[in-house]
Amino acid sequence: MKIIYFLIPLAVFVMGIAVWAFIWSVKTGQFDDLEGPAHRILMDDDDPRIPTRGSRHNHDKSLKDLDK
Repeated sequence: MKIIYFLIPLAVFVMGIAVWAFIWSVKTGQFDDLEGPAHRILMDDDDPRIPTRGSRHNHDKSLKDLDK
């Protein structure tokens, strides 16, 4: 029976931390856009920096090329 005097305040304390964490996450905008990241991975990425299989040319200029 003595353990209940320890467990009830501990449970209230843990619940208070959970409520604080939820309120903090809502205030900082963690739940603003729930569907955006899920749709973003489905969109086509036309990034020219992604190398294709057939091209092996190095289009990056090194610092040594700038000295010339």
